[in-house]
Amino acid sequence: MRHQQPKVTGCRSENTESMVRDIHFDVLIVGSGAAGLSLALQLPETLSIGLLSKADLHSGSTSWAQGGMAAVLHERDSIESHVADTLQAGAGLCHEAAVNFTIQRSREVVDWLIAQGVDFDLRNDQPDQEFREFHLTMEGGHSIRRILHSADSTGSAISKALNARINERNNVRILTDRCVVDLIVNNGATVGAYVLNTLTGEVETVGARAIVLATGGASKAYQFTSNPDGATGDGIALAWRAGCRVANLEFNQFHPTCLYHPKARTFLLTEALRGEGATLHLPSGERFMPRFDARAELAPRDVVARAIDYEMKRLGLECVYLDISHKPSAEIEAHFPSVLAQCESLGLDITKDRIPVVPAAHYTCGGVVVNRFGATDIDGLYVIGETACTGLHGANRMASNSLLECFVYALSAAEHIQSHLPEVMSESLPKWDDSRVRMSDEAVVIQHSWHALRRLMWDYVGIVRTNRRLKRAANHIAVLEQEVDDYYASFTITKELLELRNLTQVAKLMVACAQHREESRGLHFNSDYPRLQDQTSDTVLVPVNATCGLLTLPDYAASDQ
Repeated sequence: MRHQQPKVTGCRSENTESMVRDIHFDVLIVGSGAAGLSLALQLPETLSIGLLSKADLHSGSTSWAQGGMAAVLHERDSIESHVADTLQAGAGLCHEAAVNFTIQRSREVVDWLIAQGVDFDLRNDQPDQEFREFHLTMEGGHSIRRILHSADSTGSAISKALNARINERNNVRILTDRCVVDLIVNNGATVGAYVLNTLTGEVETVGARAIVLATGGASKAYQFTSNPDGATGDGIALAWRAGCRVANLEFNQFHPTCLYHPKARTFLLTEALRGEGATLHLPSGERFMPRFDARAELAPRDVVARAIDYEMKRLGLECVYLDISHKPSAEIEAHFPSVLAQCESLGLDITKDRIPVVPAAHYTCGGVVVNRFGATDIDGLYVIGETACTGLHGANRMASNSLLECFVYALSAAEHIQSHLPEVMSESLPKWDDSRVRMSDEAVVIQHSWHALRRLMWDYVGIVRTNRRLKRAANHIAVLEQEVDDYYASFTITKELLELRNLTQVAKLMVACAQHREESRGLHFNSDYPRLQDQTSDTVLVPVNATCGLLTLPDYAASDQ
């Protein structure tokens, strides 16, 4: 069996073939998406920073973001309006303090991104004006145009700009092809992590005065998803095993419109299409969304996804259709070049043809409990981005608030880290010991368990749930968890095993949260409890190894401590 010490829970691009057996940083950032990169850039260059990525710096979800970022940018909009829209979309579960905190800093974030070299689209109907306004689009749940974008590849534009800036920093050491196995916690504080070099198979011991988890969500728990393969809930699982609370993991957002095509496994069709007038239709040509909501295609994502799911099940359909062909071709080509190109490569001309679409798992609205600085129950451990539960999203994330959240909480965490770093770094860390494990000759077990988990989550913990489905899911996951634990204890670890271990853990937490909520709210719809409760609260799960640090976070959305 694998042995660890008792009570231990577990720039320049580094040559991925080299071994880093024991290294220390002031700050270790796990994840290289928008949250992790922006945090590294916000921290002072006097600090040594380790930036870990599971693959390369472009492998996360940020590069996949099409639509844009919500922000209040002109006098026709207001903080109050954006807050009101977010609260409504969140179905009564948003923490208003967190919503106000985030939206009030939106202009500051936009200015910072522009300073990093991000080019956002400007209006082309103001060519003669000295200062042109941003071109803002509309998305579901918003009452006004406030979505800042770079064509339909905003995430890619942001990722490229931040990567260029990070490569200019001499204090940032980039470690690619690394997976964190477990965090090292001593006396209620993080002091380091065990890190697998996936190219060499070596487990490295990495010490840090502060650790930040920015690993994204857990949408790969589902058979159909818009997310890249790395979205396996790593940060949530790591924090939970270390002793942090998690909250609201029953709220898994399914994006209503992912391209349905055998050669397009995870291609998302941006919500901005519907913001610019695209409509949803049955194969007969009937437009069905007005039957479900007065806002039709611009209703929040949970409403649209459930409507599509209902119609597909009612009529036995494989997909429905998204149609923007009634808009001028030049307008489509200008605003949606990536969508146009992807569809053309599959034989679809969106200027003329309807686009086949289905819902797919897209965003994890819950996560690790944090305060407004991204601080967790454990001293020195921060969680930001999709991995965190800040109180912003409530029961349903409003479109394009996620990128905003990444940058706001990265900025806030950077401020807090600088003033709370311990003066002394722990130099003596327990070493990883795998002397009693062996190589596996049955890797097929991991592959089988991976597929089984994702299928059962789709079937039993999907857009519509029942008590019976949730119980079946819990029972199946318990069996899988035992198998994974036995495998982990006996065999040499791999990236695939670590991801399966983390995803199984998070799936179990998702089901537990869903079983706890005896109502239907936002993204969580249970046919056995179809109505809203008059009183509601967050679903908070507490691990058995939780520390006294819990007492410092009575209100994770608004706490200043």
